[in-house]
Amino acid sequence: MGCFFSKKSRRKSPDKAELTTPTTTVETSNNILTNVSSSNNTEEAPKQYSWDKREKVDPKDYMLTGIKDATVGRLPGTLKGQQFVIQDCENCNIYVFDNSATITIDDCINCRIVLGPVKGSVFFRDCKDIKCVVACQQFRTRDCKKMEVFLCCATQPIIESSTGMKFGCYQYYYPELAFHFKDAGLSIFNNNWSNIHDFTPVSGETNWSLLSEGVVVLDHVPAPDAESEFKSVRISTDATRSIVPMTKGGRRKESDESCLFVFFAGDYTTANARKLIDEASQKGFVLVQTKEVSMRPEDVNRVFQSNAEDLIEWITKGPVVALEMNGDGVVEACKNIASEVFSGTKVFVSENKSTSCRDVDNFFNFADMQMGL
Repeated sequence: MGCFFSKKSRRKSPDKAELTTPTTTVETSNNILTNVSSSNNTEEAPKQYSWDKREKVDPKDYMLTGIKDATVGRLPGTLKGQQFVIQDCENCNIYVFDNSATITIDDCINCRIVLGPVKGSVFFRDCKDIKCVVACQQFRTRDCKKMEVFLCCATQPIIESSTGMKFGCYQYYYPELAFHFKDAGLSIFNNNWSNIHDFTPVSGETNWSLLSEGVVVLDHVPAPDAESEFKSVRISTDATRSIVPMTKGGRRKESDESCLFVFFAGDYTTANARKLIDEASQKGFVLVQTKEVSMRPEDVNRVFQSNAEDLIEWITKGPVVALEMNGDGVVEACKNIASEVFSGTKVFVSENKSTSCRDVDNFFNFADMQMGL
């Protein structure tokens, strides 16, 4: 006598909604096999997994495609760090007032574009006659023609097979922008807007240049008009209100005298740096470049040399913010500002005119290597 179970009758998956009634086999007095069902009317609740709880994402919410002669984009709080795609748009004003992961712009013609801070890369491909405001970790173009870019880029911008490219320093403000920079992991002090690398240079030709000093963003990229949904976003392109400090970049310096001014990490580092820029600008000096970077004790010794011993303990508190100010008499002026305005704050200021240029070179060469430029 035996008892047999068919494999085909077994439930293949525990996730099926239909429940199988368990059976047992008993032996009667006449040696006849009889199936006896055990009653169980309780249904199991379906299992719920973490991905079942995720908010459903519609890809159309994260792309603009095939739009002509319109004002379009995204308001603050709509992207929340997701990637975004813009393609096949023509004669449009495009405003993306939020931070994102990456943005690709393909096959767009005659568009004005404002992009909120991008944690990763911004990649323009096969675009023509574009004017834009961009803040990102990486910036790249390929097969593009005639672009004007107001740029904040943490790394060296790259153009490839592109012509008629013009670059200016990022100048923009809207109320949520500082938070968007933070969410995107970007520092307002790390901006290589003028340090362009042409991946496909042509002998005897110049594929890129810098926009003229004093250029006005609104003359190139207009503010949202009063009829659009973006009118509620209070923007400003005034250089004095820009989230990113306005720097001279790679343009020729007006003076042979520069000064290195370094703030060490603290609760008011950003505010102090802005205060210095305001104070120095009012005296006629020019901000050439800025950097925010972490330092190790051996870096302090190499960069600050004889002043290193007093500074080593301060670099353990977080990244330092360094600024190069330029102009005749700038070293003495910065020393006075340090003693009068920042007397209670730990700072480094070049001691004299004869060593100040060395200070600038030591720090910014170190910073460039540290950031992989």
